[in-house]
Amino acid sequence: MKKLGIIGYGWLGARIAASISDQYEIYATTTSVDKADELNAKGIHAIAASFPDYQLSESYPKWEVMESLDVLIITIPISEKSCCVSSLYNRIQNLSSFIGDFKGQLFLMSSTGVYPDISKEFSEEDVPVEKVSGERMVKNKYPQVNILRLGGLMGDNRLLKNYNVGNLDFAVNHIHYKDITGILLKMIENETEKGLYNVTAPFHPVKLHVLNAQNNIEDKEKETEVKGKIILSSKLISELGYVFEYPDPREFHMNINLNH
Repeated sequence: MKKLGIIGYGWLGARIAASISDQYEIYATTTSVDKADELNAKGIHAIAASFPDYQLSESYPKWEVMESLDVLIITIPISEKSCCVSSLYNRIQNLSSFIGDFKGQLFLMSSTGVYPDISKEFSEEDVPVEKVSGERMVKNKYPQVNILRLGGLMGDNRLLKNYNVGNLDFAVNHIHYKDITGILLKMIENETEKGLYNVTAPFHPVKLHVLNAQNNIEDKEKETEVKGKIILSSKLISELGYVFEYPDPREFHMNINLNH
């Protein structure tokens, strides 16, 4: 069985692991020893590791399983919004010491937050990797990296109705976690490298319509002027031929495919 590593076993990492554990032996990092012990008891090879945003006196120790991993997925925050550029550089330096000179298939979970908050449609070309510090730093070290710019993570307990929501006439750029795992599996199967994709559901209803759907309220106004940015996933659809299981955020609360 092939081996897959997940750096940052949080909400998304847990769902990725659950969807592929029948095909891959899973190795993971988490932020606490207790969580690592819990995962080890479930059959996931886990260690506690965090990546400080300051320069260490010695190189961060390398993960001993790196030589045997076929695929590596990085889900820890690598953005200027989480820290300043110098701190971000230190974090990525520590991360790269941990990974070493990994040559296998590599995925970096980035964010659609790289796009400015203006009302227009955005494709990947509008903000190239070179203009995003974290993405650029990782790609400079690992040219083969696939960068997935994820929209708002939804599904299971994460539904829009569970949050305090403003700007109800703004479009949503959400993605169901099952489609993230589906896209990962498709890219792994295709042995994709050097990809840059927006990962958002192809439909972008306004927040009000999503809330109404989740609260079982009929929309009185079917046509609403849509405001805010829209992050297009058309490149992903055309290049990968991926068919979304949850293309419409108004259906994220439904069990569309119970066998998935």
